[in-house]
Amino acid sequence: MDAITRRHALVLGAGLAASGALPASAAIPAADVPSPNIKPEQGAAIRVLRPAKFVDGDETTFNANTKKFGDQTGAQVRVDYLAWDNMAAQIAVVANTGAGPDIVYGFGPDPHLYIDKLVELTEVADYLGKKYGGWFQSAELFGRKWKTNTWIGLPAGGSPGPCNYRTTWVKEAGYDGIPNDLDKFLDLCRKLKANGHPCGFALGHAPGDARGYANWLLWSHGAKLVDEDGKVALDSKETRAAIDYAKALQETMIPGTLAWNDASNNQAFAAGSISVTQNGVSIYYANKTSKDPAQNAIAADMNHAPMPFGAAKSVPAGALTLNAMVFKHTKYPNAAKAYLQFMMEADQYDPWLTASLGYWSEPLKAYANSAIWDSDPKLAYFRTALDTPFWDGYSGPVTPAAGTVANDFVLVDMFARVVGGQSSPDDSIRQAVRAAQRYYRT
Repeated sequence: MDAITRRHALVLGAGLAASGALPASAAIPAADVPSPNIKPEQGAAIRVLRPAKFVDGDETTFNANTKKFGDQTGAQVRVDYLAWDNMAAQIAVVANTGAGPDIVYGFGPDPHLYIDKLVELTEVADYLGKKYGGWFQSAELFGRKWKTNTWIGLPAGGSPGPCNYRTTWVKEAGYDGIPNDLDKFLDLCRKLKANGHPCGFALGHAPGDARGYANWLLWSHGAKLVDEDGKVALDSKETRAAIDYAKALQETMIPGTLAWNDASNNQAFAAGSISVTQNGVSIYYANKTSKDPAQNAIAADMNHAPMPFGAAKSVPAGALTLNAMVFKHTKYPNAAKAYLQFMMEADQYDPWLTASLGYWSEPLKAYANSAIWDSDPKLAYFRTALDTPFWDGYSGPVTPAAGTVANDFVLVDMFARVVGGQSSPDDSIRQAVRAAQRYYRT
């Protein structure tokens, strides 16, 4: 009976959060910190652009919170949603033309590409950090100009990419869960394929899944894009080992992963076509909340686990960080900053986190106390996803170069050329090094 009650409570909580009726959780600790008290300009009307939702609770609650801000302040706010793989190009248009949305929620290092075109957000970020227990390390890396205390972005959350797997099929292959060893993981995937349940990892131009998979391949083998000084460090025995492993793992996959976008593995998992993939909570969310009993059964038979560490000392994974920017062309900078602050306050943020089952894991430490994290043990991995020592451009500075290399899929293409048979490892590494050096100028 208790399990049934917990499930119904979770669904009810998500529904209330989506409607804006769920109050902030009493479990969220908040310090008594004076607000910067930023007042929107008279007659303010701002536009917001952000990536499209992968879980319904994200968009419905985001929209409800936006409406609440307008109702309370009188400011008009319009929110537009764009497909993930179109975001980088659209942000470049906004930055280069000086027109369009006032606020853009980009990914990870995106603000570092356009520092001179952005409104500083230090006042808001410092207030939120002091009130809500500080920012996780990854949020600080992406939010602040490198090695300064100047905030150029305001991270709203991160979508990590743990291993999503079918528990029954993994057990049939002889494993109780996902092994934290690269050789055993490869053995598991080979056995899954032999049993008719292949894995699938994206290596198309998918900003979330493919970049996450390429980074994991590198970091789990002790390889990295650049060193601490920003010098390109791809040409290494560790990178070659990562490519060799990628080739071997590709042989265990369902066909077509080289063309996958960020929705492809969700669809394949829901169809029962794959047994293991790397993804955020969206696969679980979609199957858990579906009205189709067959999809509910998939949610019941799946779980999340860290991707194997390999040579790494901690989970070799970052999180695709939703990072808000305010562009200088805005006529209403105060309204934009007030909106971002409002959306991160507990009365709005905790319902958003709850409604999306933690899809955008919190960047502020206090929200790790949200009741959503104790509502379902399958969400445990996502609780502190932004508490990670890895990031796009690891292990060098977070700079425009790091952002451009990520947006241009330099690492993804390095692996894809080899596993797809278009290039040898050495040639592909050389091509990736040249591409990275154009931006890092080393």
